[in-house]
Formats: sequence, C-alpha cells, structure tokens
Amino acid sequence: MTKAVMAIDQGTTSSRAIVFDSDFNSLSIAQREFTQFYPKSGWVEHDADEIWHSVVEVARDAMAEAGLTAADIAAIGITNQRETVVVWDRATGKPIHPAIVWQDRRTADFCAQLKAEGREAMVTAKTGLLLDPYFSGTKLAWLLDHVEGARARAEAGALAFGTIDTWLLYRLTDGAVHRTDATNACRTLLFNIHEQRWDAELLSMLDVPEAMLPEVCDNAADFGTTALLGAGSSVPISAMAGDQHAAVVGQGCFQPGMLKSTYGTGCFAVLNTGTEAVPSNNRLLTTLAYRLNGAPTYALEGSIFIAGAAVQWLRDGLGILENAAQSGALADSADDEQDVVLVPAFTGLGAPHWDSEARGAIYGLTRNSGPAEFARAALEAVCFQTNDLLTAMKADWADAARTILRVDGGMTASDWTMQALADVLDAAVERPVVTETTALGVAYLAGAQVGFFGSQDDFARRWQRDKRFEPGWDAARRARKISIWNDAVQRTLSDR
Repeated sequence: MTKAVMAIDQGTTSSRAIVFDSDFNSLSIAQREFTQFYPKSGWVEHDADEIWHSVVEVARDAMAEAGLTAADIAAIGITNQRETVVVWDRATGKPIHPAIVWQDRRTADFCAQLKAEGREAMVTAKTGLLLDPYFSGTKLAWLLDHVEGARARAEAGALAFGTIDTWLLYRLTDGAVHRTDATNACRTLLFNIHEQRWDAELLSMLDVPEAMLPEVCDNAADFGTTALLGAGSSVPISAMAGDQHAAVVGQGCFQPGMLKSTYGTGCFAVLNTGTEAVPSNNRLLTTLAYRLNGAPTYALEGSIFIAGAAVQWLRDGLGILENAAQSGALADSADDEQDVVLVPAFTGLGAPHWDSEARGAIYGLTRNSGPAEFARAALEAVCFQTNDLLTAMKADWADAARTILRVDGGMTASDWTMQALADVLDAAVERPVVTETTALGVAYLAGAQVGFFGSQDDFARRWQRDKRFEPGWDAARRARKISIWNDAVQRTLSDR
C-alpha cells in the first residue's frame, strides 16, 4: 500500500523535494541550492542540467530521509519557478543555451518595440498579461534569434521548448513526455486564457513555431511515469502547477474572493475570481488560478520581483546580516525617527508599475542611518509593495475589499515582517501551520488525481492557522508612511 506523495518544488534559487503522508504531514524535506549566473547587467541565467541534477539529488535524499521506497509513493507532483525558459534538442536532450530566468530583462527593448507597434492591447485581451520581459514568450524569441541555427532547427521540429516544469517532466520520463499544464502555459504570452489553447496570432507575433510547444494539460492529469525513485520503479507524475498557482491550492483558496500572497525571492499575490476572468484597469495580470477537469478558475495577480531577494542583498551584497533570520530583530532596533525607504527595483518594478528600466534606490538617509535602518527599509518595502497590489485589486474587483490575506513563503517566518504587513495593509494577515503551501498544493493535486487524497472541501477544511496578525498602526501613521513610500516610488520610476 502506498504511504505518501512527493512534491518536487523547483524554485529560483534551490530545488526541494518534500514527502507528505495521507494526513498532509511532511515526512521529509531535502533541498539543494544551484548556481545563479549574471552574464550582463539585467541578465539572469540558470544551467538547466544543473537544475535537473539538483532535482534528482533532492528526490532521492527525501526518500532516504523518510525511510521509503518507490513502492511507497502514490504519485509525484511538480511545481516550479514560472516563466523561466529552456530550449533543448529533441534528439540529444541537451539545452541549446542556458535557461533564461523569469527575472531576466534582456528583452526590454523588444517589448518596447511591440508596445510601440500597438500590440499590447491584443496581447492583454488574449493572455491577461502585459508586454514585459518577465514573461516567457520574448525570451523564447530571443533564443531563436540569437542561438546560431536555432530558428531553422525549431521550424524543422528538432527543438523543444518548455518552462521548468516541462523540462523536468521531459527528463523524468526519459524524453517520453512533452507536456505542460495550463497555469505554466498561461504565463508564456503564447496561450489564450479564454480559449485555453496556444494562439496562432501570438505565435506569429513572436515568430515561434508551434511544433516546439508542449501539449497543455489540466493541473491534475496523466503526465506519465518515472523511474527516478529507483531502478525498475514506475511512479505516476499526476500534477504540475506553477509555484504561485500551487500555493493558491495549498492555501485552500478555492472560493472567489480568497487571496494568498507568497513571499520568496519575489512576492506574488493571487486573488481567486472564480469562473470570471476579471480584466484589470490597474496593470494587474488576469491569469489562471488553476484548471481542473477542463474547467479554468481565474485570478487577478500582482507580481513583485524583489521580496526575499532584498534580504539576500543585505546579507550577500552589503554584508550586514549573517543570515536572513536576523533581519526582523535588526529592523526592530531601527530608529523610529528616520524614514529610510528602499525601492528595490533591482530588476525593474513589477505590478502595478511594470517599469523594466527602473532601478533600485534608497531615500531618506542621514548620517545616523545604519544596518538597522537598512533592514527595516528592506522588510517594509515588501509590505508597501503588497499594499500597492491590494489597492489595485480592490479597484479592479469589489469583492477584494473584504478578503483576509493568507501568507506563505520563507519571509513569513518573521513575526516582525508579518506584523508590519498587517500594519501597512490595515488588514488581518494569517499564517498557516504548514507554510510549505506551494509543495503542499501540488502534492494535494497529485494525490487527489490518483485517489490518495480526498475532495477539495475536505482539504480546505483541514487548513490550519498558526498565527493571525492584526493591524496596529493608527490612520495618521499609516497615511504618512504610505505617502513617503509613494513619493519614493515616483522618484524611482524611469520616466521621472
């Protein structure tokens, strides 16, 4: 009898495998960091083969730690960093170029050109997205244009495209399966979210051959089997979802109006809008929350490029932290008389500004400013950016006004940061007992697909709150702090 489900959680800076039992308890976790490459200013790349090997290692380590064999695993689910692009040779399985990461801004000029041609309205109407280097499509076009012979090989059907989920699935199935799921497909600039298919007009705009694209499936589906967990084993891969969509499921946000925000390298707030694809008038994204049994559930999403990455910058760039866990205590010691503001536009500003040319800036420095003020500014920047997203969501969809924010991701371990978030939002913030919601979400989908887990309602009922943070600032303090933040952002935008 099978005993567990494995989630492969492939993120921007590390790969993890987590094994869950039938009560959604984590039996084991294994993690490996991998190399970040920055070949030019604004460029970010990964070695796709290194990512694959890291996944192999963590999957096997998690199995060993849990004391399980392949026969104990009912299914595997894959969740992944979204928008990162891999192109590989179908015959050899070798990538033709390093993976271009979602943070990469090399296609900013191309996006500006497409906007100048008046293409963005059509793109948004079909995909719910904006013309920004963040998304996969222009990265794919860049590879076809800049890797020698790539376009001709792609047109001949010799090359395959995938986001990280598709790349891992291809390797897990030894090249037998070339598929993706709807939530990853919807982030490519190539997928029509209303018709649920690759779109010929979008493919033509970016000059992408359809022959290189994967088949699009539901989030819970038959994605093949793998022998990764042991010689002769055949474990079904029965779910795939982009990381933010998996977190929607993991937080039990199945009802319209429910909102989750994940705080990892970046920050991603996703508001379930049900069967309605709500168009945004405030430069949010209309996207899929998930797709099950052929039925899409839509969402509004706000994407912040830099969240936990700002804390990494404090640690690795400035050297004022030994580890990220120190940031809250250091911020708590900051001088309340100083209004130091960090606008962390290290790779541009995401929603609701979408300014790829903006760059990071610090305002309000005095002779007395030091590490504590920098730490507080970095953590508060995450809170202020979240408030920008929630304000836009409320303007786009009235039901967003009464939501409670469920949070997850590494930064949520900091009580100081979560209290600051509640203060800035003037809204309750709830942290769950299980904060590994991305992995939990895809594990639930994989297990439900093979009958290991039960219904959505049962899963949602079992969501447990660890701590609720209530706002504590008075209206005057909140208004003053937000005004200072807004002024700093306006000074940072590239057209100022």
